[in-house]
Amino acid sequence: MSNVGLFLSGAVLFLNSLMLLGKADGKSVGLFNIFVGTLQIMIPSYLIVVSGQNHWELYNYASIFLFGLTYLYVGFTSWKGIDGSGLGWFSLWVAIVGVVYTLTSIIHFQNVVNALTWAMWAFLWFLFFLSNALHKKIDHYIGLVAFVQSWVTLTIPALLYFLGVWNTPMVDQIWTFVLILAIVYFIISFFSGKLSYKRESNIQVINALEVK
Repeated sequence: MSNVGLFLSGAVLFLNSLMLLGKADGKSVGLFNIFVGTLQIMIPSYLIVVSGQNHWELYNYASIFLFGLTYLYVGFTSWKGIDGSGLGWFSLWVAIVGVVYTLTSIIHFQNVVNALTWAMWAFLWFLFFLSNALHKKIDHYIGLVAFVQSWVTLTIPALLYFLGVWNTPMVDQIWTFVLILAIVYFIISFFSGKLSYKRESNIQVINALEVK
């Protein structure tokens, strides 16, 4: 994906994470989603028209549409306050496509950083599916995952590219470690949140029994 697109996506995901964590208004964040989503539909459309129509070029440009359409969908859903089930099922489809990009990155391109990045994005889209289509109460957890991913998979890699140091051997090694560390954090946060939920449920049951 275009590194400028990565940069803008970092801003959108950062704001979306704050919205999910209850720190930002949904309508104002929704407008920014619509703005960036529109750009990430227009720009790849132009690039495809002027490209040589090579299948790997189309493969790369198609990934921008995944983000653009997601941002538009999130934007209109948040702005208009409409039911998010359609967004959830769309997110499942994108998550499956993200798995394909993950496998292609590791099998065809032998790029561990890209593979880990796509795996993390696929995981985030899958969480949106669980929240919006299956109505799982995991918005706070999604907010944490989105906040971390906005920096380690989008904003900082784009900035490193602008500085001319992205994809150098040393940065690749460091960023592989950073991404693995982020994944470990997601796992720990998930299980700690689950234990906390069970603890709260047990306390509620005990309090109810004491009242009786």
